[in-house]
Amino acid sequence: MNMSFDQSSEAEPHIKRRQEILKKHPEVKKLIGKDSRSAFFIVLIVASQIAIASQLSQWHWTITLLMVYVFGAFANHALYTLIHEGVHGLIFKGRALNLMAAIIANIGSVVPSALSFQAFHLQHHTHQGVLPRDADLPRKWEARLFNFGALGKFIWIFLYSILVSLRSFDMKAVKLNTKWTVINYIIVFSTDALIVYFFGWEALLYLLASTLIGLGFHPAGARWIQEHFLMNPEQETYSYYGALNKVSFNVGYHNEHHDFPNIPWSGLPKLKELAPEYYDNLASHQSWTKLMFMFIFNPNITLLSRIERECRFGLKKSA
Repeated sequence: MNMSFDQSSEAEPHIKRRQEILKKHPEVKKLIGKDSRSAFFIVLIVASQIAIASQLSQWHWTITLLMVYVFGAFANHALYTLIHEGVHGLIFKGRALNLMAAIIANIGSVVPSALSFQAFHLQHHTHQGVLPRDADLPRKWEARLFNFGALGKFIWIFLYSILVSLRSFDMKAVKLNTKWTVINYIIVFSTDALIVYFFGWEALLYLLASTLIGLGFHPAGARWIQEHFLMNPEQETYSYYGALNKVSFNVGYHNEHHDFPNIPWSGLPKLKELAPEYYDNLASHQSWTKLMFMFIFNPNITLLSRIERECRFGLKKSA
C-alpha cells in the first residue's frame, strides 16, 4: 500500500475563494454574525436526550438500540455541530458565553471534549492539510492499522470518535485553555454523575452509544468522509446538499464554511445562493448513506485519499 497522501504545493483554496467572493459579492458580509437560536436548540436537544435516557428502564433493549440509531445518533451529531458553532464564536457576542454554550452541548456526549475540539479544530482551519497541525487528517499509523480492505475501513469509521482523539498526542504545538478545560470537565462529569445517580448506568450508556454511533457508522457519520476525502483529484473540500442538513444544522455546507467560518449555520445556504458561480460547479454529495458505502467498498479510496501540504513552522512530519 502506498503510504503517502496526495501532495500539494499550493495554498489551501479557501482564502483565495473568500477574497474573490467578497470582492464580487460584498453583500455576503451581511451574513457574517451570530445566531443565538443555537442556544435554544442546544438546551432542547440535551434535555430531550436526558429525558429519553431516563426512561430506558421501561424499554426492551431492542427498543433502546433502535432509539440510539434513529434518534440519539442524530441528536448527538447535531450537538457536536452546535459545539462547532460555539467553538467558532457563532452563537453569542461574548467568548465566554460561546464556550459555555459549547460545554452545555457537550453534556450529551458524556466525554468532555468541547475545549480540546476548539483547540484542534481551529488548527484544521488555519493549517489545512499540514501534518501534524491538522487533526482532521488521518495519521499514517491509522492507514497501516486498518489496511485490510472494506472491513478495515468499516472498523475505522465505526471507531472514528476514538481514533480522532488519539491524534491529539502528536499535536504538541496546541495549547489548551486550562481554565475552560477544567470547567468543561467539571460540568460534563458532574452531569454524568447526576444521570447515573438518578437514572442508572443504562442512561449514561445510551448517551455514550448515541455519540459513538452518531460520529461513526451512521448516515451522519459519513460527514467525515464527505468533507475532505478526494473524490475528484482537482478538489480538496466537498459539500453535502442532502436532506440531512435539516437535522445537522447545515454542517454539510463545508466548502461554504471553510470559505467563511464566521458565518453561522443558518447563513450558509444563503451564501451558496449569493455566489452560485463559486459553488455550483464544485463536486458535491447528495447522499451521506451512499457516500458511506462507496468509501467502504471502493478499493481506490483509502485513509490516505487526502491532500497533504508541506509542513511549516519547523514542525516535523507525522509518521
